[in-house]
Amino acid sequence: MKTKLSEYMNIKRIEFIVTWQCGGKCKHCQIGDGINQRSSHRHVLGEYAADAVKKIASAYDVTSVMTFGGEPLYYPDVTAEIHKATTECGIKTRQIITNGYFTNNGEKSSAVAKSLADAGVNNLLLSADGFHQEYIPIEPVYRFAQDVLNAKIPGFRLHPAWLVDEEYENMYNSETRKILQKFSELPIPVSRGNNIFLGGHAAKYLREHYEKVELDLSAKCGTTPHTEPLTEVSSISIVPNGDVMICGFVIGNIYDEDVLDVIARYDPYKDEAMRPLIEGGVSGLLAYASAHGVQVDTTKYCDACDICHAVVEQLKI
Repeated sequence: MKTKLSEYMNIKRIEFIVTWQCGGKCKHCQIGDGINQRSSHRHVLGEYAADAVKKIASAYDVTSVMTFGGEPLYYPDVTAEIHKATTECGIKTRQIITNGYFTNNGEKSSAVAKSLADAGVNNLLLSADGFHQEYIPIEPVYRFAQDVLNAKIPGFRLHPAWLVDEEYENMYNSETRKILQKFSELPIPVSRGNNIFLGGHAAKYLREHYEKVELDLSAKCGTTPHTEPLTEVSSISIVPNGDVMICGFVIGNIYDEDVLDVIARYDPYKDEAMRPLIEGGVSGLLAYASAHGVQVDTTKYCDACDICHAVVEQLKI
């Protein structure tokens, strides 16, 4: 067991949003309006990202590094550089989530698949479903799937998103089944359980398919799906402009300072917005925001986390 730099962190997973850019405008996208947003950087800087992986792995028993976006393969050299560092550190899971549409050039598609294999990627999830193919042509995605098979990247799976769940009958799930059938001649397993929840664009475009639930604004991080307590952090994210993020909170920047210094000083009780969230849940954060002139219409949101993110975003102004 390595020494923890912060008593509130034991990092097991590092996620990189390689870029906000994407060719899709998917109605289920959890990034929502963050897709294709303007940023001071079009992509994560590979050298800094690789350095962050090596330094964090020197201090923590990291077991997983994931690259996604946006579409991470818009910048395949950056993505490969991150995973090469991950492989060199002996990190077990080296994962990419991609929609497979980053080029119409067959030679480039093949070369990118080979570069990912050479970098040590061992878990590639290819998004193919009624949501992605509403905007993304299937032909280059199918070709990339063939290229990944030829490159012998292990842990390769099709990763369809299901509206509500796989059994729910609707136009998107019906289209997803047709799309998966088109891949059936290729020996690619299909992941299960990738059910859409109401965050990001899904909350805007797909709300009618879900039963209305009363939001529990007393909910604290770690008690709702896909979250963990701010006092027991095991996963951090790094975004294109270098910000180090815990959920919606920026705690530092790898372009401005050493990532281990960012981690070492992390104390959620010293953060003016984190503390009320820890102590009083989302309602505590809302009270803090109101006292600082920030008002959020909670009726617009289907998920307590989206309310939290909206408040944190406005508090930055």
